[in-house]
Amino acid sequence: MTYRIPEDNINTQPFMEKLPDFNRPTELMRTDKVYEAVITNIVQLTEMVKLFHVQITDPVEAKLFSFLPGQFVMVELPGFGEVPISISSSTSRKGHVGLCIRKAGKVTHMLHKAQLNTKIGLRGPFGTHFPMKKMIGHNVLLIAGGLGLAPLRAPIFWINEHRSEYKDVTILYGTKTPKDILFDYQFEMWSKIYDNDIHLIVEKPDKNWKHKTGMITDLFKEVTIDPVNTYAIVCGPPVMFKFVCSHLNKIGVPMDRMFVDLERRMHCGMGKCCRCMVGSTFTCEDGPVMDFWTVMNLKEAI
Repeated sequence: MTYRIPEDNINTQPFMEKLPDFNRPTELMRTDKVYEAVITNIVQLTEMVKLFHVQITDPVEAKLFSFLPGQFVMVELPGFGEVPISISSSTSRKGHVGLCIRKAGKVTHMLHKAQLNTKIGLRGPFGTHFPMKKMIGHNVLLIAGGLGLAPLRAPIFWINEHRSEYKDVTILYGTKTPKDILFDYQFEMWSKIYDNDIHLIVEKPDKNWKHKTGMITDLFKEVTIDPVNTYAIVCGPPVMFKFVCSHLNKIGVPMDRMFVDLERRMHCGMGKCCRCMVGSTFTCEDGPVMDFWTVMNLKEAI
């Protein structure tokens, strides 16, 4: 059966008032379970990026749903398809999922037209996660480029909610222009309340820009890194991983203490379409979070 929704009226169609029952009566695999959810808030972050606050509607399912920093969900817009999106919110808010979505394809284009109370489906969570418990008692360096701050937001929430368990926390964030910066309204809170050391940089500044100009690697001149006691998390365009992680390795940070997010290779999220395959490795099943040693041993991973 095919469902068609006019593009100019996505939020008012009767079909959107209730999700179809995709669940089969037999025992479900984790990959099959669809959580019915509703969009409760939408924040326009940039011209092309929106943050969607989504709530799982069933109270019991909301309590059961849990994820770890770095994992992703398959977001389904009935009638149009589904896309893999990293979770960009705190693990402590049961049933609440933050989704930072860039308008890029058919599904994300239609999601950007969605309004409050639009019904969507969530499957997951899927994938590996950042080993936050291994980092306890160490310094944590979080490095993001562009939209990479979205998946980095979950580990930032985790660290801030367990701040006494971690030592120095440093956030390095770079974008092309000041207009591309995400979540700038939270920087002061992260810095003053949670004692995070934040450094910003853009490639093309405007006349009001007061921070550094250049590439993300130029920010290494602004910070002191203790390689023996530091874990690093790197999110952003894959081309950035090689330069950032190579620099960290050069100053002595072990490759198995650097973690990158390969979410941009995702498609189906279940290892069925093979689009995320690197050699014999399925990024969606063995990733998206991997240590840099593993990534460097996967040909064409970055």
